[in-house]
Amino acid sequence: MWTTRGVLLIALIAASLTGPARSVATPSAGIEATELWRTSSDGTDYVFRQLTVAPGGSTGWHWHDGRLYGMIKQGTLTHNLADCSVDGVYSTGDGIFEPSGADHVHIGRNLGTTPLVMQVLYVVPAGSPLSEDAPDPGCGFS
Repeated sequence: MWTTRGVLLIALIAASLTGPARSVATPSAGIEATELWRTSSDGTDYVFRQLTVAPGGSTGWHWHDGRLYGMIKQGTLTHNLADCSVDGVYSTGDGIFEPSGADHVHIGRNLGTTPLVMQVLYVVPAGSPLSEDAPDPGCGFS
């Protein structure tokens, strides 16, 4: 006969073995990044990079601790929000802004047949990563 204490002990052991459910981040694919310059001032890092995204490539789902300002130099960027909607399609010469915060999860994809080249300025709190990985919110693409 199982005692209440025995059942609770078994439940605790099982819970500790399985652990909490974890979300899996979606990695970027087909991206090359070159840092062009970096500077810091008054607790803020400013990082300027050039990103090249191969046809079919993506940034993976992510968000930023700071703000991002970009310019499309070549190709087309399709930008999706966590509700799966397309909030912008940006072509050569277009600028893009991405706000900060975990409530601004998004993905950038190159759905075209030529490489996408973007120049991006990251304005982030000193020491912060340029982006934070996020799981696929259920849109079925990454």
